[in-house]
Amino acid sequence: MEQFQDVTVVKKANVYFEGKVTSRAVLFADGSRKTLGIMLPGEYEFGTEAAEIMEMLGGEMDVLLPGEEQWRLVKEGESFEVPANSRFKLKVPVVVDYCCSYVK
Repeated sequence: MEQFQDVTVVKKANVYFEGKVTSRAVLFADGSRKTLGIMLPGEYEFGTEAAEIMEMLGGEMDVLLPGEEQWRLVKEGESFEVPANSRFKLKVPVVVDYCCSYVK
């Protein structure tokens, strides 16, 4: 999907890691939510309450998901899923453009 129709965008950004990761919430009429964001190069660890699908719109990163021992390279056009109530690690070598969908 290239664009979203009939949505509300929260103007205030979510800012993490001293501004190296930012996103904005996109709210849909059915109550679902996504975030669109940018990550600058760095290493990050995130926690999540809801399950997530992280879609790579640009760039690439190495991902270490819960219960896995091997890092996985994820590139533009690919995605990965994060289970609810978990933590995951990212190594970001280049600027990344991403879309995160929250699964109920």
